[in-house]
Amino acid sequence: MDHWRLAKFVPTDPVHDRFEPSQIPSHKQGSELVSDLLVVAARGQDGNPGNPLVQNGGGNELEGAGSQKEAAMVGRLIQVAKSAYQYPLLFKQLWHTPLLHAADQEIVYRDLKRFTYRQIKERIGRLASALDKIGVRPGETVGVLDWDSNRFLEAFFAIPMMGAVLQTVNVRLSPEQVAYTINHAGASTLLVNEEFVGLLEGIKPQLAKVKTLVVMSDRSSPQTGSLSFVGEYEDLLAAASPDYDFPDFDENTQATTFYTTGTTGLPKGVYYSHRQLVLHSVCELAFFGGASQQGRFSRDDVYMPITPMFHVHAWGFPWAATLAGAKQVYPGRYDPALLVKLIKTEKVTFTHGVPTILQMLLNAAAAAKTDLAGLKMVIGGSALPKTLAKQALAAGIDIFAGYGMSETGPIAAVAHVDSKDLSGNPDEEVEVRTRAGRAAPLVDLRIVDPDMNDVPHDGKSAGEIVLRSPWLTQGYFDNPESSEQLWAGGYLHTSDVAVVTPDGYVHITDRLKDVIKTGGEWVSSLQIEDLITQCAGVGEAAVIGVRDDRWGERPLGLVVKDATSANAPDDTIIKAHLKVFVDKGIISRYAIPEKILFIDKLPKTSVGKINKVELRKKYGDM
Repeated sequence: MDHWRLAKFVPTDPVHDRFEPSQIPSHKQGSELVSDLLVVAARGQDGNPGNPLVQNGGGNELEGAGSQKEAAMVGRLIQVAKSAYQYPLLFKQLWHTPLLHAADQEIVYRDLKRFTYRQIKERIGRLASALDKIGVRPGETVGVLDWDSNRFLEAFFAIPMMGAVLQTVNVRLSPEQVAYTINHAGASTLLVNEEFVGLLEGIKPQLAKVKTLVVMSDRSSPQTGSLSFVGEYEDLLAAASPDYDFPDFDENTQATTFYTTGTTGLPKGVYYSHRQLVLHSVCELAFFGGASQQGRFSRDDVYMPITPMFHVHAWGFPWAATLAGAKQVYPGRYDPALLVKLIKTEKVTFTHGVPTILQMLLNAAAAAKTDLAGLKMVIGGSALPKTLAKQALAAGIDIFAGYGMSETGPIAAVAHVDSKDLSGNPDEEVEVRTRAGRAAPLVDLRIVDPDMNDVPHDGKSAGEIVLRSPWLTQGYFDNPESSEQLWAGGYLHTSDVAVVTPDGYVHITDRLKDVIKTGGEWVSSLQIEDLITQCAGVGEAAVIGVRDDRWGERPLGLVVKDATSANAPDDTIIKAHLKVFVDKGIISRYAIPEKILFIDKLPKTSVGKINKVELRKKYGDM
């Protein structure tokens, strides 16, 4: 085995890391070299016990709380046979099983192309060979600007597998933010769908670090504008070898980076290692496969993302679905009619998305008179309204919520319904299906007070969700102050306020910054929004706190009417609707908004969440 393949990876910077030669003599081979590496890892390079809480050799300098106070313990390391293979958790390992039992399984791109797993694996090798030929080296960052496609799936594997870093560029950000994220990540090569050539032309003068461009297109003659490309994606693959020899390297090597949506300032860069994302893939399969009846995902499902692959790795499912050997369908740019068509023709059974995507899907299916029965759909990104969940259940969709965030990779919890609670009564089931759910395997999920003390699991006591798991981002790139705030006390702080029931279901009541403090009480904006959307004739609703001289804050309701409904609610009707829940003791009288404004639409972030920052700027002084 070549010594460079097991060279020690010495991170100094989570996005711009490079492979550096190990100080261990290069004449040592195989397990002898691995044994030396294990000793270095266990004892530290200076011979002292290493700190196991510092990932990537301490490259990000984010240590667990109190770790310096704790005596480092080094137990007995296992004996390693000279011929034993030290199995690093790298993306390439995800291909062993599917190539054995599902080599001829299909991967479909829109209604344009069909591939087998065997062919996609070959194309991954060709992509790596092509990138190597145009100068991409281990540790460099390659950005991808594309819709959900087989090309993106190939990049999901090839770029990290060759030791480079995959940046999934959020093309829905503003041009200035797109330029900022590419520059901040240090991308030197970009793979660009021709649809974004115009975007790139406008910001290219700002991208001093970008040296190489590759154009991607569904057509034989792509539009390139005034930009200079080294080649077209398919041409480069056709001229490249499929036999790229993907090396072994440290499993803590960075695999990906992407950026938060930046509603409160500049987008923040999060980053993940091979080890983190392989463990995420395995646990995702265990989590969804462990469901007894409802919400299962297995190799027999047909998977199609309706969460963009540039957003939190499409929730990790492209890797998990590949590991399972399931049929996969990639729909390109989201067109409602095409999504419904693909669900029907390709027999899609499992997907995920945000509430606005679900509403779009229901409307498109109704227009096309298409039955969605049999589809399983996880909803995340923002709260799943009970009214929308009931609509989905009525359409035959197995609908349920999941919980996670950019910083969590993302899976933290899912609202699977126990078999005993599958009553068939939608009013009962939505109470469980719309919760954040139960924690995933290996996730240490706590609800704590401001002093980091656990609150009672009584379904009433609220606190902040804090997390530990093997796949949480270890910080924000090049932002040490925010990184320390994120990891204060050794747990990742989500800023989500929640309660947890005695049987372990987490229910999010609000974001810390969105809780409304009025009349000496805390009012959940999410709860009021959900109740308002249950009023006939309401399409969408948002609730924010506005300043009030007497009460400190008062809720303001912002409502979009349902254009398809015969009902025309006004503020009096909505307040009377909410008064019913006050009389039942479900909400406080202070929770009824002082004012309710009817607006044409609610502003959304690039990933479909209601943009409350923008709402507060516009309406906060009313």
